[in-house]
Amino acid sequence: MHQLPLGVRVPDRAVFASFLPGRNAQAVEHLRNLAEGAAAGTAWICGPSGSGKTHLLQATCALASKYGRAGYFPMRQLAALGPGALEGLQELDCICLDDLGTVIGSSEWERALFALHRESEERGGRLIAAAEVPPVLTMWSLADLGSRWAASTVFQLHTLEERQLTHALQLRAHVRGLELPDDTARWLQRRFPRDMHTLYELLDTLDEAALVARRRLTVPFIRSVLSRRAQP
Repeated sequence: MHQLPLGVRVPDRAVFASFLPGRNAQAVEHLRNLAEGAAAGTAWICGPSGSGKTHLLQATCALASKYGRAGYFPMRQLAALGPGALEGLQELDCICLDDLGTVIGSSEWERALFALHRESEERGGRLIAAAEVPPVLTMWSLADLGSRWAASTVFQLHTLEERQLTHALQLRAHVRGLELPDDTARWLQRRFPRDMHTLYELLDTLDEAALVARRRLTVPFIRSVLSRRAQP
């Protein structure tokens, strides 16, 4: 994985190859084109928690870093730093802003975001944002900024259907060199919250344990690993 300038370093697992598109194939294709420089402009992805917004932003940034300067910026973490955290970002070729709704409503933040939007557009850069709701339903304090984002390419992401969760887990495991049998994946889904964030975190824990123990991800092995993790 390339070191990304300025932004937060994204996990090696956050790539397009480990994302199951489901009904989000059009959004995935467009973000790939933006990452590779085959398309320019702005894009906005929205959807409920667990729909894959962060994964797609990080995957876009990781791919874009192979073609130019890219950065991933989780606004929920950067909000405390103030609008100055955006300084210099306009020099990047691809900018990915996660949880943008965290700072919307602040006039200072929105003025800084407006300047970033304008400068990125003038340079022919790519600017991608993620939030829970689309731009037209966002409570902007700066109407001009809302208008600019509303004119961008907007994708409403859909969460995976029940039958797709197993495939998504297995795909994530496969990219990391793990074999996740059907019965093991279903066991995880039955006993833990079915949002992908929780399941992916569990997979990370199991990946580390399997590497150390040189074991396959069988149900008995997973039970022993998670029971040890639950002990005080």
